[in-house]
Amino acid sequence: MQPKFNVWLEQDGQVVLSLWRVQLLETIAATGSISAAAKQLDIPYRRAWEKVQEIEQGLGTPVVVTAIGGTGGGGAQLTPAGKQAIAQFYILIVGLAEELEERYHHAFPSTDQSL
Repeated sequence: MQPKFNVWLEQDGQVVLSLWRVQLLETIAATGSISAAAKQLDIPYRRAWEKVQEIEQGLGTPVVVTAIGGTGGGGAQLTPAGKQAIAQFYILIVGLAEELEERYHHAFPSTDQSL
């Protein structure tokens, strides 16, 4: 057996940040585009855009700014608040896997790890 966990942050019962949403923001930053990020993550553009809007609603601030396409094409980049949200989420979760593993071994000291 192995312990597993998933962490997300909610506001009024609605998911605001999760590892998947943070990865979406990171992919937007890396690709410079919501549509390119959606394609890379193999999700519809509409879903990516909806998730960005949910993050912004929950945080109460824009996390992505977009530029309308033209001859050079449009684009998207993270706002300082978007970058901060990513950093804070990682501060929250770094070390949790190790802590969970330690607690698991304390709670189940005789469990065969090969299961």
